[in-house]
Amino acid sequence: MLPRRQEHGGKAGQAAFPDLARFLFHNRESIALKNHMLILALLCSACNMTVTEADDSAQSDAASHQTKAAARPAAPEADPYAFVVVPEPAGAPARDEAVLQAQVALDRAGFSPGVLDGKEGMSFTSALKGFQDARGLPPTGRYDAATAKALLGDRPQPASWLVKIPSAFAKGPFFAIPKDLNDQARLPALGYRNLLEKLAERFHTRPEVLMALNRPDIRVGAGSTLRVPAIANQPVARIEGDERGWGETLASLGVAKEQPQADHVVVDKSDGLLRAYDAQNRLIAQFPATTGSQHDPLPIGTWEIKGLSRNPDFHYNPDLFWDASSTDQKAVLKSGPNGPVGVVWIDLSKPHYGIHGTPEPQTIGRTESHGCIRLTNWDAARLAQMVQSGAKAVFQS
Repeated sequence: MLPRRQEHGGKAGQAAFPDLARFLFHNRESIALKNHMLILALLCSACNMTVTEADDSAQSDAASHQTKAAARPAAPEADPYAFVVVPEPAGAPARDEAVLQAQVALDRAGFSPGVLDGKEGMSFTSALKGFQDARGLPPTGRYDAATAKALLGDRPQPASWLVKIPSAFAKGPFFAIPKDLNDQARLPALGYRNLLEKLAERFHTRPEVLMALNRPDIRVGAGSTLRVPAIANQPVARIEGDERGWGETLASLGVAKEQPQADHVVVDKSDGLLRAYDAQNRLIAQFPATTGSQHDPLPIGTWEIKGLSRNPDFHYNPDLFWDASSTDQKAVLKSGPNGPVGVVWIDLSKPHYGIHGTPEPQTIGRTESHGCIRLTNWDAARLAQMVQSGAKAVFQS
């Protein structure tokens, strides 16, 4: 069962909801990033890329259904997460995607480079070091021949592939997400803004990367063929007592239900990483993380995971937050990947602190937080499948 939900300031041992003040504070330096989807829309317009929105697909589907329903028997519902890989065009030149191929392989192995973008950088280097350390290689952070051999094996998987977008995946619903939290509370869910954003999270990247991987005039909609990082399909997991659709969330993020089990996790402020270890203290996974700030530093010490809230609602009480507006009201924000804590909240024994997802994956490791540990939604979902209540969480500087 999911832990009982409550407002901030609840009793220890229950899965309390995160302190929104911490969330608001870390956005003080990245508020410009909140407009990235508006910029993206302008870029789409400039390069003639079109994106199917919720109303477009809903109206088209409704009209088609009304016309054809009486003429044919009901068909089995299609799996909305079953992307079909399309063969590469005959004679297409080889693609130079060595870094993206390594990033995808690291992601599969559990050593996340964060956003898959085909670029070398801090997160890629850290992921390489983690993988090298776990495999007994010198942790240089360089993508050398020995690392490539250990990572890719004898039959390297592709860096990217062409997929056909399932009609059910493209339906939405999609939402215009306001900045004001009381306005967000009026929405039925805090889902994706559009199909391109939904696709980006499914394939562990950003909308801008998908645009760069494809023709500038491509149409993004049901049945379209799109080049994406090669993150494989995952079936909708059957989970007993899954009342909040966690099995579908995992499939929508390309995250497998079955994961190696972590005995404890270590969050290191010095390198901005969360590492997961098994009972023999072997490193089994690593994720880039945002950890605290000058105002709300990472709480150094050893804590305990008290519970997990998957697809959590967010209870907002402005009386508890130092930077809340005087006009703000108590509110409950419905769950969704664009909620303040993303798709999951992993509650800690330190009151008001937790490990959670984010609506802005590109900010991980590059902005501050309110002391909580933020991961991309796909990494947070994966970690949620690796840890259980009672596991230790060590925070160190």
